[in-house]
Amino acid sequence: MEERTLFTKIIAGEVPADIVYDDNDYCAFRDIHPASPVHVLIVPKRVIPKITDAGPEDKEILGGLLLTAAKVARQLGVDESGFRCVINCGKDGGQEVPHLHLHLLGGRLLGWPPG
Repeated sequence: MEERTLFTKIIAGEVPADIVYDDNDYCAFRDIHPASPVHVLIVPKRVIPKITDAGPEDKEILGGLLLTAAKVARQLGVDESGFRCVINCGKDGGQEVPHLHLHLLGGRLLGWPPG
């Protein structure tokens, strides 16, 4: 049986979250520790533990993740000013929940390299 993550519980409505977008394949909600005025996590509803676990069969879900990020950015009004998409992978990459997700950050000037 697949281990349930915090994100699967949010998707199922078992854990409260400030959901900003939801469809059949993705759920997006505000990060509880935001790093910018707009900080949303976009999560595929199908669990892929981390990006390195994705295979060729996941091309559609991975492409959909980026298209959903663009849609959410437009919805939240950061599409014109700019935003950043981040996918953390593994412990050293800063991934805390073993469920692939994309951080959409915006609403302020984001420097490079990240701090």
